[in-house]
Amino acid sequence: MIGMRRSRVLKKLKEGKVVSCLLAHLDAQAAEIAGMAGFDCLWIDSEHQAKDYSFYQSHVWASKNYDMDVMIRVPRGSYSDYIKPLEMDAAGIMVPHIMSTEDARNVVKMTRFYPLGRRPIDGGNSDGKYAQMEPVDYIKQANEQRFIVIQIEDPEPLEELDEIAAVEGIDMLFFGPGDFSHGIGAPGQWDHPKLLEARRRVAEAAVRHGKFAGTTASIENMEELIEMGYQFLSIGADVVGLGNYCNQLMDGFSKKVNR
Repeated sequence: MIGMRRSRVLKKLKEGKVVSCLLAHLDAQAAEIAGMAGFDCLWIDSEHQAKDYSFYQSHVWASKNYDMDVMIRVPRGSYSDYIKPLEMDAAGIMVPHIMSTEDARNVVKMTRFYPLGRRPIDGGNSDGKYAQMEPVDYIKQANEQRFIVIQIEDPEPLEELDEIAAVEGIDMLFFGPGDFSHGIGAPGQWDHPKLLEARRRVAEAAVRHGKFAGTTASIENMEELIEMGYQFLSIGADVVGLGNYCNQLMDGFSKKVNR
C-alpha cells in the first residue's frame, strides 16, 4: 500500500532521542550537504526570506534523498500559507509569534485534519502521493506523520503558557530567544534573567503536557538545554558556516600577502 513518508524527526523524538537541525538560507545544495553530514532536519524560513515556493520544494526534494526532514517556518497568514509547505511534503511547519491559547487553537484548526481540525483536503500533491492514497489513509497519516511547531518568542504568551502547551494537535513548543530578548527590551542579551526563566518555563510546560521542546542551541550549551528538557536543537546556519569559512580564508590570505 502506498503511504506517506514517515517523519524522521517525530520518530526520534518519540524514542526520547535528541534531534539535530540546521537553518538553511541558501539553495538546495545546502540541503544536500546537511543531509550528507547526517542532520535530522533542515529548517527553511519563509517568515523573513523573499523566496518562492519552488525554492522550498527544491529543498524538500533534496532532503528526502537523505531521509532528512524539512521544517518550514511559515509567515503569519491564511490557511494556504500554512498548508502549502505540508502539501509539498515538508515534514513539519513552524508558526511564529503565537500570542495566546486561541491563537494556538486556530493554528490547529487550519493545519490538522478531522478530528483535530478542519484543514482543507486535497491529496493530489507530493504528500498524498499525487492522489494515489485513499483519502481516509491520507488524513490519518498526515495527522500522525506531520508535525506542527509553534514558537513562543514573546513575553505575552507566558501568561497562558500551560493552556497553550495543552492544546491538542500541537507537537512542539519552540522557544525563540532572539525575538524574546527584543520583546523584553534587552535585544541580544542571551543571559538576561527574564530570557533564561522563559526558556526554562517553555521546556517545562512542553514536557508537562506531553509535547516536545525545541530551541536554538550551540555545541557549548546543548547539554544544558537537553538537561532542561529540550530535544529539538537548531545548532547552526548555513550562512554562518559560509561566512566563517570566507572570513577564515581571507584572514589567512591577508596574512600571506601583507607580511
